[in-house]
This record gives sequence, C-alpha cells and structure tokens, in this order.
Amino acid sequence: MCPMPSAQTTQASEREPEPVRPTRVDEVAARGSELIGGPLGRRALLGTSWWTPARVIVLVAIGVFALGLAQKAPCYNGAWFFGASSQYTHACYSDIPHLYSGRGFSEGLVPYFDRLPGDMEYLEYPVLTGVFMEVAAWITPGSGSLQDQQQWYWMVNTGMLMVCVAVIAVCVTRTHARRPWDGLLVALAPAFALTATINWDLLAVALTAAAMLMWARGRSVAFGVLLGLATAAKLYPLFLLGPLFVLCWRAGKWRDFGKALAGAGVAWLVVNLPVMLFAFEGWSKFYTFSQERGVDFGSFWLILVQNSSDPLSTETVNTLATLLMLLCCVGVAALALTAPRRPRFAQLAFLIVAAFILTNKVYSPQYVLWLVPLAALARPKWRDFLIWQACEVAYFLGIWMYLAYTTSGDAHKGLPTDGYHWAIGVHLLGTLYLCALVVRDILMPDRDVVRRNGEDDPSGGVLDRADDVFVLGAAAHPPRHAAQFEGPQVEWGKGKATGSSL
Repeated sequence: MCPMPSAQTTQASEREPEPVRPTRVDEVAARGSELIGGPLGRRALLGTSWWTPARVIVLVAIGVFALGLAQKAPCYNGAWFFGASSQYTHACYSDIPHLYSGRGFSEGLVPYFDRLPGDMEYLEYPVLTGVFMEVAAWITPGSGSLQDQQQWYWMVNTGMLMVCVAVIAVCVTRTHARRPWDGLLVALAPAFALTATINWDLLAVALTAAAMLMWARGRSVAFGVLLGLATAAKLYPLFLLGPLFVLCWRAGKWRDFGKALAGAGVAWLVVNLPVMLFAFEGWSKFYTFSQERGVDFGSFWLILVQNSSDPLSTETVNTLATLLMLLCCVGVAALALTAPRRPRFAQLAFLIVAAFILTNKVYSPQYVLWLVPLAALARPKWRDFLIWQACEVAYFLGIWMYLAYTTSGDAHKGLPTDGYHWAIGVHLLGTLYLCALVVRDILMPDRDVVRRNGEDDPSGGVLDRADDVFVLGAAAHPPRHAAQFEGPQVEWGKGKATGSSL
C-alpha cells in the first residue's frame, strides 16, 4: 500500500498537481525522447520559465506544419498548374488553389449569392468556411497572372490555417490540466501535417478543440457557442452533442446540457440565418450536394461498388449509411449508460466522430484532422496513436497514387484499383483498432491511462467526479466485492477520489 502523504506534501499537491510526464509513463515516448537528449529528469523544473508546455507544443506544431508546407513545394512550383497527374505522383494536391478560380473567388463573385459559371452552381461549403475562403480572397493580391494569384491565395490560406494549428495545440494541451504533454501527439502527428492544407477543415477542428477546452473548464455556454460555430464550418462537430446528451443524462446535468445546446443553436443561427434568408438556394447547396453526391474515395462503399456488377444507387447508399450511423449512435449510447464508470467525454466524442467517418460514403484524406485532437484526448498512448497514424499515412499515399494511376492514361503510373482498395482497408482497420482500444478503456477503466492516477474525467467539466443518477445494466447493481487486479484502484464520485497501488 502507498504510505500516507504528509500534510505538507498534500497541500502542495492540491495547490499545483504534478503534471504527468509521458517519458516516465510511456515506453514509446521515453524511447523517442532519446532524439532530444532523453527522458525528462525528476528534478526538471516545469512551468518556471518562458518554455511552458503550451508554448513548446505550439512551436513544435508550427514547425511540423511548416514541414507539411515544404512537402507541397513541388505542386506550388508547377504541379498544380501543369500536368494532371504530377500533383498526385508528388502527393502534394490541395483544393485551395484550384477552388480559387473554380469557385469564382478570382472573379470577385460573392459565395452563396452569385451563381457560378461551371458545373457547381454555388459554393458547396458551410457558411463559416465560405466566409473563411472569402476573407482569404480579399487579402490575396489581385495583380499578376492567375497562377500568381492562386499561389498567393494558397499562401494566405496557409497563414490563416497556421493560426488554427496554434489554437488546436493550445486547446489540446490545456484541456487535460495534468497531462499537457499529450498535446505533442497532435503537434507531431504526421497525417496532421500532410493533410493540413488540403482543404479548410482546420477551421472547424480549431473551433471544436476550443469548445472542448471550454467544456473542460465548466463553461457550458461558451462550449455551445464554439461548437455551434464549428458546425457552421463543418457538419461533424454537431455529433458531439449526442455523447454529451447521454453523459449529462447519466449524471443528471440537464441544466448544463441545455445551456450548451442553446448556445450552439444560437451561434449556428447567427452565422447561417442571414444567408438562409437572402440566398437560400446558395446556402442549401452544401446540404443538397452532400445528399446527391455519389459514393466517393476512401469509403468501404467504394470497394463494394467497384466490385459489384450491379452497384447500389446513391439513394440506397444514403439510406444504408444513415442506418449504420444510427446503429453506431445507439451503440455508443448503450456503452455510455452501461459502462462500469461513466465514460470520459473525449472518449465518446472520438467514437462518434470515428463512426461517422467509417460509415460515410466518402472519406477525403483531410478528414483525419477531425480525429487527431480527439484521439489525443481519448487515448493518449503513443504506441497506439502512432500505429493509427501509420495507417492514415499509408492511405494518404494510396489515394494519390491511385489518382496518379487513373490520370496517367496508358502509362498507368501509380496504384491500381485493387491496391487502392487495400489502402482503404488499412485506413478502416487503423481507425477500428483505435476505436476498439477506447471501448476497452471504457469497459475497463483501470486500463485507461488518463484515469490511472486517480483522475475521473479531466475534460468533463461538470461531469468530472459527478455522481450517477441514471445507469443501466450491471453498472446499476455493482457487486459487493470487486475482483482484485494489479494497478491503482479508484472510486469516483461525491467530489473525491481515493486510490491505492499494490
């Protein structure tokens, strides 16, 4: 048993809990630290100089983001503009320069209000993302050739997206107060750097990360406002309200959930209502396009369609994908209500967004950005995180090599269809692997690395250490004598945790 701490050490720990150091508790992190001098010593002074964890992680994130920009150099210098397949063979494709002219920004057209001359009648992005794109167009110099303007537009957008990267790094670092170094998982994620400037997803990711931080701080209204803004930039943040509803149901925190829901609804309406009222056809294009879009890259539906003599129609796929997603939602809700201890918010948030990605009819490579911050909070284990990232990097290379194959004519340079299907399978298995580990942590809380030190839900805000008021299944009738296991034994609730190590 652990010796009882003295009054002096107890007061010091209550004033300033010692942060968890990954190099001391994670074998992979310890080995990786050898590249920069080895694990952090026990006498190291943290937070006593300018080099706080948040600042270090932000600088690392910006540095890795810059490496991702360098990886796009072959496209910036010509592959975006000359030769259809060269941007794929160099794996440096980005939507940003192409949509500058393809969505009317080069001509000064106003998104949602002005009809586009091409096949796409209106901008097919949510309103807040459209505003982001338009602001970048205002900053872009209008002089020079179209290629010069496209290059400037990409550079302006990367500057704005770099701000989003810094926000994400800070928010993830500060969400779990005692685990600030988990933010390095985001900062060093290779798939994060490779896909950061393919599209504008980082805006929604940054707003979602900020919302998670606000919820962790107990600021329900601020959480709702930021989540509503994130949903106005991308659809996926909306799904976080589902897990939060179930967790608040189990803990009886209806007032806080109501504040969050009201804040999200008001924020979403403030952004969307003006465009809905004065340019409804343009505003609704995102939703109609998502509904009418056929089976596309990255999904298991594509494997089925390309290997079937009688492929499913788009309407059938929409119905089946919706049913699968609803089934996943029911499963996540059942898991939340029957788990032996109420799951952490970040765990369920990761699972529900992963479910949407796995069941959707399209998986663009930048969608991995949605999961990276949530994965760092849900399962901050370097080995598992890097295994998943390796799968995503494999898919990142696979899709571009497949597009190189389909656009190189008779030369067939790249990855054929069967090879691309294997790349999709690797992505699916990698995501399912991480989901399985998160589910195991929920069913066996003693395996959760966040909870091993006696914490409950450091990103849970009002849910942290809250008592349960509604539980289903075996969790509602715990056995009188728990089975013995090696490791810390923790009891949560009633505002206090007790633990002992064998």
